[in-house]
Amino acid sequence: MGTFTPVEALDLDATAAAFGLPAVRRAAPLWAGTINSNFRLDTDAGAFFLRVNEGKREDEVAYEAALVAHLAEDGVPTPRPVASGDRPFARVGGRLLTLFPWVEGEHRRGPEVRAGDARAVGRALARLHLAPPFPERRESRYRFSNIMARFQSVKGLLPADEADDLALALEALAGRAPLPTGIIHGDLFPDNVLFEGDRLVALLDFEQASDGAFAYDLAVTLLAFCFDDDFVAERARSLVAGYAAERPLAAAERAGLWDEARVAAVRFTLTRLTDVEHNPAASPELRRAKDYRRFLARLRRLEAMGNEGLAALTG
Repeated sequence: MGTFTPVEALDLDATAAAFGLPAVRRAAPLWAGTINSNFRLDTDAGAFFLRVNEGKREDEVAYEAALVAHLAEDGVPTPRPVASGDRPFARVGGRLLTLFPWVEGEHRRGPEVRAGDARAVGRALARLHLAPPFPERRESRYRFSNIMARFQSVKGLLPADEADDLALALEALAGRAPLPTGIIHGDLFPDNVLFEGDRLVALLDFEQASDGAFAYDLAVTLLAFCFDDDFVAERARSLVAGYAAERPLAAAERAGLWDEARVAAVRFTLTRLTDVEHNPAASPELRRAKDYRRFLARLRRLEAMGNEGLAALTG
């Protein structure tokens, strides 16, 4: 949905050399993502996914690439970054590049997501949470204090009823209890999962990965895969059941899932407001696809159903 670096600006010969590839025969932009520029590269050694990491520091790119390599080593279904010398990324022409083997598969969104797909996503997320500890710690850029600060900076852009709903939710969530933590994906949406037939073949895009509450990560995924115009009960139960089959939820995590889902709904309402709705570089197509009101609708539905309602929905 966005390409910020045009393909003409890439030095494809230098890029191929940096990653030890033969010459690039074709480079095609991929219209997905809101932050980076992504391309498919076709070479005699096969196809590859190239990401131009827009506006990031080298330590951020290095963390993500090293984490993905760590997870792939433990069997999490995610493609391992292609090495450039002794590093899992490269700097070419002043741009930080990450390269991955191309994975064939399809994204499933909305009504395309079947109960079996949701179960597979839940199982894959749990396996990620069960991976051995990653030695580098990274605090989430979307920790609660940052969400609060973002709301304060943008509440004047919102209609009064929307601002009031967000303010009330944030006030209620400020004192929620801590839950078990570790490495989380943070952004497991349909665009970041690939299926082939009945199989989940890849989890993608770990740029939001950080330390965080496992229940929060499950809540993000629940909101992403199990809500169309309302929650889809069969999908929601299947996703949580798939997760629990691999990593049983502690009682506190079950009890806290409603709070974590509300935090997630507020977060994506605010980030879509700032990064898309009020971003002059965002295209009309991107604004339609990433409308912040869709996550405000999730928040309002969660508030209406309450903790007991979400517990009944997810089984």
